[in-house]
Amino acid sequence: MCGIAGFYGRSYEKAQKLLAKLNHRGPDENGIFESDFLTLVHSRLAILDVAGGKQPMTRENLTIVFNGEIYNHLELRIEFGDVFKTRSDTETILFLYEKYREKMLEKLDGMFAIAIYDFKEKTLFLARDRYGKKPLCYSFKNGFCFASEINALREIADFTIERDAIASYLALGFTPFEHSAFAEVKKLSPAEWLKLRLDTFEIRSGKFFNAENHYEGAIAENAVIRDEAAAMEAVEIALKNSVKSRLISSDFEVGAFLSGGIDSALVSFYAAEVAKNLKTFTIKFAGAFDETALAAKTARKIASDHAEIKVAPENLADEILQILPRFGEPFCDSSAIPSYFVARAAKERVKVVLNGDGADELFAGYRRYLPIARGWFGAARRAAFLRRFLPPPRDKMSGYNYIYRLLDSASARAPLDFWRKTRTSLPAPLDPANPIAAEVSRFLVELPPLSPLSLALLSDQALLLSSDLLPKIDITSMARSLEVRSPFLSREISLLAPRLADNLKVRGKQMKYILRRLAAKNLGAEIANAPKRGFEAPLADWIEGDLREVVWDFVGSPNAFWREFLPQNILEKRMSRIEKTNLIWTIFCLEVWKKTL
Repeated sequence: MCGIAGFYGRSYEKAQKLLAKLNHRGPDENGIFESDFLTLVHSRLAILDVAGGKQPMTRENLTIVFNGEIYNHLELRIEFGDVFKTRSDTETILFLYEKYREKMLEKLDGMFAIAIYDFKEKTLFLARDRYGKKPLCYSFKNGFCFASEINALREIADFTIERDAIASYLALGFTPFEHSAFAEVKKLSPAEWLKLRLDTFEIRSGKFFNAENHYEGAIAENAVIRDEAAAMEAVEIALKNSVKSRLISSDFEVGAFLSGGIDSALVSFYAAEVAKNLKTFTIKFAGAFDETALAAKTARKIASDHAEIKVAPENLADEILQILPRFGEPFCDSSAIPSYFVARAAKERVKVVLNGDGADELFAGYRRYLPIARGWFGAARRAAFLRRFLPPPRDKMSGYNYIYRLLDSASARAPLDFWRKTRTSLPAPLDPANPIAAEVSRFLVELPPLSPLSLALLSDQALLLSSDLLPKIDITSMARSLEVRSPFLSREISLLAPRLADNLKVRGKQMKYILRRLAAKNLGAEIANAPKRGFEAPLADWIEGDLREVVWDFVGSPNAFWREFLPQNILEKRMSRIEKTNLIWTIFCLEVWKKTL
């Protein structure tokens, strides 16, 4: 896991600025490559082949900087014979690119952001993994530059705020797809590659993976798995393989985040079969839902070396004001705060951890999938008018809030409005004329004719997972130089999950049905039947308590940036405590970011 960057031309001063800004991503060693057309820099967190994996790495006419891990790289080496000088996956990528060019990406199982410079062709090749686990942004300001983080690019160029992106952030809670908070900065999309000729600036681009095609293909090829026993066997084999490959592809001990949920419990269970005395970590965040009892039960079951991390920050406001600017653009997922603290604590004991990211979006883990899969929205639409007469809910996890939001979602007319209402409680308005909102709407409308559940999963993979959840864990873990690996996002599982029938994902009132069956088999009924709980911070208590003063210093200012986008009286309108909390936090995160510019 590392930080990578590059820019058109030569400048030692620029290279040093980039390295300084990326040092937290790779504090073990730095490297610089310079040519007439391009400078590449690499900040390394050494995990695999510490001695041989130094970057930038050159072979023949190719030089690479690479962030991530390729877990199947030893298997991919076999066709080349005994010609390698290192055990590094970086060297494997160079051989594969020399032979297959962009076609090599289809073979890779891993998380990655890759930059390869070809001296002969005078081309720069950029690529990103299937779901966008590893970040990569770029800009054509002052020539061309790219980096793992927006904040690094800002060290060498000045950018203009993209107002449409800010408006979409306030309504969606994040900036989607290739967009960023700056007009001149784009993000390479998940599974996208880009090839730039440095002498003419001619661009070619493409995608090597499209999840929609696999959902459609499973139906067209009559490859949908409907038998429960066959599905359990296939998923268990795939998950075991994914966990094992992510454990052994490291020269250092690998631990695991362990919550009370089934995703991390299954990952930890299979990891403990391979790694004896596996180190597991559970966070107990003051004021939040306490998962430590269930996590401890799992830890005893798998005999892991378990640590309960109790977090009650004395200087919570100061900590948050340091965490939020690390994203380089407005970011309001409040679970970033506990994610940062658990990463900080885990780094004291290990250098690499596994987590359960991706299970919810691939196997249907969110409560909102239940009415979608069961077809409840027909009846709910007929009763949607009742919401106007109901008092707003106060408890997010209550059954009453579930019904309240179901009725609210049923009133949605357009796909984008429906997606927003089923996912979030942000009451900020969204102008349909906003080009970024229009792009999201177009994406949702143009999804292939699949089941409502498959469409919900695809939309969350493309929007929520890639634009919110994965950036959250990348930034918060790399801030502490901790590598996080996600077995559920393996190549094998990404090809398997679309083939599972809907009733193997949602059955009765159970979400993630097939994973719950695996959990029941291996861990027992109590863990398997535990309700879904998000990894969330106690936002309402914070805003009404410890953070009240600092939040309102930002939000209540008459010169606050949000006032240029939202109605001045929006915070005075009738809304639930949940909605108001989310809106205030979203605005607060925007203001903290704006202050860093």
